[in-house]
Amino acid sequence: MYVQRKIETTILKALKNNPVVALIGPRQSGKSTLVKHLIDGNKNSIYLDLERPSDLQKLEDPEWFFTTQKGKLICLDEIQRKPELFPVIRSLSDEWNVNGSFLILGSASRELLQQSSESLAGRITYKKLMPFLWDEIKDFDSLEKYFAHGGFPRSALAQDSETSYEWRNNFISTFLERDLLQWRGVTPVTMQRLWKMLAHLNGQTADYSKLAKSLGVSAVTVKNYIDLLESTFMVDVIPPYFSNLGKRLVKAPKIYITDSGITSTLLELHNFEEMAGHPSFGSIWEQIVLSNMKELFPEASFYFYRTSNGAEVDFVMKIKELVFTIECKASVAPKLSKGHFYACQDIHPSHSFVAAPIKKGWAMKPKIDVVSLSELETKLRDMTA
Repeated sequence: MYVQRKIETTILKALKNNPVVALIGPRQSGKSTLVKHLIDGNKNSIYLDLERPSDLQKLEDPEWFFTTQKGKLICLDEIQRKPELFPVIRSLSDEWNVNGSFLILGSASRELLQQSSESLAGRITYKKLMPFLWDEIKDFDSLEKYFAHGGFPRSALAQDSETSYEWRNNFISTFLERDLLQWRGVTPVTMQRLWKMLAHLNGQTADYSKLAKSLGVSAVTVKNYIDLLESTFMVDVIPPYFSNLGKRLVKAPKIYITDSGITSTLLELHNFEEMAGHPSFGSIWEQIVLSNMKELFPEASFYFYRTSNGAEVDFVMKIKELVFTIECKASVAPKLSKGHFYACQDIHPSHSFVAAPIKKGWAMKPKIDVVSLSELETKLRDMTA
């Protein structure tokens, strides 16, 4: 079963306006499936998987092979495994001067890919595909299942919790034992311990020194490992929002595991019932709200706000010179603390939202709305149009 992705139109538009388009995102998020769907029936395209020996063999002389495919859309999957292709792509895209020549797929961030592709500056645009958004699967899935299984397609679409959990366990093992070997200086055992620690600290501010002491490594190593997890889309690092220099603000970033299903697996929670009774349940809902809004509004910047005297809001979202606050409450009857109102007095947001796992929201106070995940997107689109 193919599930339509919201980013499809964006990718097709990018191909019309750029010689090279990069579709990035974590492994198994559906990049290959999406691209194969887009080029299905298009004889003017070719797809190569750089993890397949037979496809790699075709690229022993990449310049010659690409030249034989001139005029086609050349799709290259897992491009980070062959960084030596970037200079060839640059040269040919300049020579051909045709938009929609290359579509490259990568399981690494724009920043990591740019280390090998500086020569593509001005010729390439980046689009990101993360695991399923709630709106993409809400018609045939429950929010409880989305909580527990997460958004990775094979996990989200699994028939039962046991099958989903087994897939996520295998995904974590593969990431640690194979994918990380692409990057130098990474010890899989240390990374696994750190990843589990971050799952237990999900949504909390990160003390790199304490983490380093627990792991028996340096704080620099911890930062490098977290940077790598962020660059491979496994965690989100959210910086603090500085709106008032007179306030004593928390300066450490907050770290979230990017997928609720991966979080539950790292915490050894097998289903929604186990998750709902766990102390991390609230922070997992925060992560779901964050990951959905980040992908729906790629142009937005996200922060959190917390002062030493208790003023706090989960997320501050800046978009088109507008500032919004988003408080996440994993309850059908959410209530706001005094700290939230203190934070809004400091920030002066255009509007405040309370995101809750509900079907239909309501106005709580002037300029404060309780909203479902879908309503949050709709209201933000209306206010930023």
